[in-house]
Amino acid sequence: MSNGTQYNLLLKKLIDKKLLTMQVIDEAKEEEKKTGKNIFKILVDNDHIKEDVLLSAVADWLSIELVDLSQEKIERDAVNKISASTARFYSIIPLRLKGDIVVVAVSDPLNMKIADELSFVTGLNIKMVMAKQDDIGRAIERYYGEEDESLGDVINEAEKISGKSIVSAAKDVDKLKEIASQAPVVKLLNMVLLRAIREKASDIHLEPFEKDYKIRYRIDGICYDAAHPPKDLSLAISSRVKVMANLDVAESRLPQDGRIMLDIGGRSVDLRVSTLPTLYGESIVMRVLDKNVVSLSLDQLGMNDDVKTSLRQLIQRPNGIILTTGPTGSGKTTTLYSCLREVNKIEYKIITVEDPVEYDIEGIIQVAMNSKIDLTFAKTLRHMLRQDPDILMVGEIRDTETAEIAIQSALTGHLVLSTLHTNDAPSAVARLMDMRIEPFLITSTVRAVIAQRLVRMICQKCKKPYEPQKNELKELGISLEEAKDIKFYKGEGCSECNDSGYKGRSGLYELFIFNDKIRELVAKRASLSVIRNAARENRMKTLREDGVRKIKEGITSIEEILRETKEYV
Repeated sequence: MSNGTQYNLLLKKLIDKKLLTMQVIDEAKEEEKKTGKNIFKILVDNDHIKEDVLLSAVADWLSIELVDLSQEKIERDAVNKISASTARFYSIIPLRLKGDIVVVAVSDPLNMKIADELSFVTGLNIKMVMAKQDDIGRAIERYYGEEDESLGDVINEAEKISGKSIVSAAKDVDKLKEIASQAPVVKLLNMVLLRAIREKASDIHLEPFEKDYKIRYRIDGICYDAAHPPKDLSLAISSRVKVMANLDVAESRLPQDGRIMLDIGGRSVDLRVSTLPTLYGESIVMRVLDKNVVSLSLDQLGMNDDVKTSLRQLIQRPNGIILTTGPTGSGKTTTLYSCLREVNKIEYKIITVEDPVEYDIEGIIQVAMNSKIDLTFAKTLRHMLRQDPDILMVGEIRDTETAEIAIQSALTGHLVLSTLHTNDAPSAVARLMDMRIEPFLITSTVRAVIAQRLVRMICQKCKKPYEPQKNELKELGISLEEAKDIKFYKGEGCSECNDSGYKGRSGLYELFIFNDKIRELVAKRASLSVIRNAARENRMKTLREDGVRKIKEGITSIEEILRETKEYV
């Protein structure tokens, strides 16, 4: 029985006992989809049910012991069997040791994977009891404190696996799976994943070189070194990733794509896995999709009030095309998801086609593109129109066929959201014309284009005022007189931000709205510079101007804005 089925059966039991209502559960499920938080934590945090009552009901239903950690004697021998990093990764606390059985307290006993994976890591049998999540967190801090194995310690332990045995297993699937399931390898990869999630990395890179093996995290758009395990461990680590992602462990000659679902401390984290055969082994990148880090709300993206208000009005229209543009990794998909959440109401049928589906949104039909079986954006979009939709989202308009179908969809009364790759918003017009879309079709359907970038925010812990150079001010178009009234900041670097001076990211936005004058210019095939000037006259703020606003508000630095808006030089 799957975890999802168990959760639903338990929720039904709580309704039958009149402890919860269906309406409350539906609202909690909606919040779970948006935030990634565990549904039971949501119910407790929102005061729909007392935690004691919920835990008692779960324990009774599963016939599992419910313990009060404040009254429990926790044995040091049991604590010593499980490392601090493992306890934090699974959000558990060891209580007692009985022969080869470790009794551990968990807050979510429905997650049966915990017991199996702990057995792998410890080599012992696991018996689960229940306790409050907050009590478990306090116990972890009390019994482990700041103690934690370093990645170096875990790598040293993993090195004990013979390099020769790993190499000899390269073509033996069973041996590869056996090595991938050995405790040191499991522990090493778990620690790599946990630290990436803790540090809010967007990607985890496992990179093989001739004499080296690198693990790097991409944090706030920049790659940082995390560890350098011995090259001999590369096969064991890649095999472990493949096992977790249900990929072919023996296949190392072809690229593979997969998915790993993690449940960490009551929150779900989705990892999208990509393997690529290289000269010295398989390069693996894991995209971290954590709803707790990414906010799918227009209010949290960093848009100024004028842009946000205009965009909200645009997505309420019954038809037309709204495009987001920018390079890869500029937050286009997050903006589209945030727009969809705004219009995700019972009266609308919404369908998306994506490559891949990044976040599962309750109430929206989502389709994953699959080029292997010729399920392209264009083909899927054509079939989506037969599903009686009101709103369509296409991950990207890559070719003329997709553009033509998107245009026809808008002409037949649908609202279409999609992305393009252009440097700024007005350039979307030229891009569509390059795809041989007639100007009259563009003016009839495109309502607006949003160009965007992501800039790093100054770390609040080490944020200090400073005096910028005159040439920096000149490049931004800020006069010396104007600069006197602005307080400029930069981050000095601290442990909170990995000495980078930045923590978190915010968006820059350029909203290009089609009015009658813009439509007239597009119909006449006016030059891009003329269209851009008309957009400025229509109160469009450029990406650089939005960046200057964020500098004045102390959100980001001059350096960041100059780096992300080079095209305005």
